[in-house]
Amino acid sequence: MVVQYDTAGREKYAYFFTNEKGDTVTRLDAAKYYVSFSDTIQYFAIVGIKNKKGWWAIDRKETPLFQVFNTSSGEPSPDQLREGMIRIVDEYGKIGFANNKGVILIKPQFEAASSFYKGKAIVGRQCQQILWCCKGVNEDKHYIIDCKLNGYIDNKGQVQKIGIYTFEQIQEEIGWKSDHDK
Repeated sequence: MVVQYDTAGREKYAYFFTNEKGDTVTRLDAAKYYVSFSDTIQYFAIVGIKNKKGWWAIDRKETPLFQVFNTSSGEPSPDQLREGMIRIVDEYGKIGFANNKGVILIKPQFEAASSFYKGKAIVGRQCQQILWCCKGVNEDKHYIIDCKLNGYIDNKGQVQKIGIYTFEQIQEEIGWKSDHDK
């Protein structure tokens, strides 16, 4: 499906999901949703729901499936599918993974988690946010996550290794690359 946006603002529905024939399948009410990050949809769309914190995956019937991990503190940046998986979060901020069909495969349990690369994701436990930039106006926006325990999981969620290692040590060991490193 394709997502179309009513740029004129004349409609009650700000976003329209259309099939390949151009027929409207679903309309998102502007009173309920304030943004759709998806431009095409197979099984779910990532949206902002008014009066709900964060970004949400919804299905074609507008049923919330899970909260999507935000990749940048203080900025609207929902995670994206990578290797058919997307990071999700629970009400405690723990991170897990859902697949491209919107099915939660790895329940939220990690304090930090990278996206998958070649079937592996770096995970962290016993983590804290540390300010790395900018006193003053931007003080609340630039943090890094520092974890006492780092390791990695496979795409079934099985912990393959965890211990007193740095993110960089695990990254080098498994050859993990971010989207920016490719």
